[in-house]
Amino acid sequence: MKLPSVEHKPSIREQAVLLLRRGESNRAVAEHFGIPRGTVGWWRHEDRRHRGETYTQPTDCPQCTGREFDQRAYAYLLGLYLGDGHIISKYKQHHLSIFCDAAWTGLVDAAEEAMRRVMALPCVSRRHRQGCVEVKSYSHHWTCMFPQHGPGRKHERPIVLQAWQQDIVDAHPWDFVRGLIHSDGCRITNWTVRNGKRYEYPRYFFTNKSDDIRKLCTDTLTKVGVQWTILARGADPYNVSVARKASIALMDTHIGPKY
Repeated sequence: MKLPSVEHKPSIREQAVLLLRRGESNRAVAEHFGIPRGTVGWWRHEDRRHRGETYTQPTDCPQCTGREFDQRAYAYLLGLYLGDGHIISKYKQHHLSIFCDAAWTGLVDAAEEAMRRVMALPCVSRRHRQGCVEVKSYSHHWTCMFPQHGPGRKHERPIVLQAWQQDIVDAHPWDFVRGLIHSDGCRITNWTVRNGKRYEYPRYFFTNKSDDIRKLCTDTLTKVGVQWTILARGADPYNVSVARKASIALMDTHIGPKY
């Protein structure tokens, strides 16, 4: 870490360090004195080093702290992660990302809220890309909450829930299914012609290349009483379809279209 090139009066540094020791954030101190946040961060680092203090990043990770957390929010977030999420876990780069279609602003809000409900301490941000929004939460502890993380694409490696995750899905199956549908699913209106008349009917789809993730979806649908079928995309059975009237009514009650 390099010492910032801009010089500041020793009195300002002393006042800043005193505020930092009292618990003020780097941002707040930087704004108070009108100096770069990187400079404040360096002062904090040097002060800790001189005092022999070892810094440990605070965490509210449920797996590491044993604290209770919002399991319904986690079931939903797990569905989002298995569909359109991934974790980056590298040196100085740790975050969970959920990719959402930019058209579904409610989905973007729901993804961010779920992250905050599971772990409130990590910083959450949004990165707007062409046609989509990446919702990101910065913490290397997301690998604790999603042990399915690993090298390569999810459909190229086994995806198996741990016992504690399966217990949460069993307790909140609809939240899990909603996360799956909101990530890799949709509600559409099909139509057909019978006796010269056009008939329209709704249908739900969940599309994913991973056999394991599709099975998690269909197993959970079966548990909540939803009838489903598998439709092939070409030679590949990537699509889970729900078309029965009673099952559609159940899905509409608990999930509904994206928004």
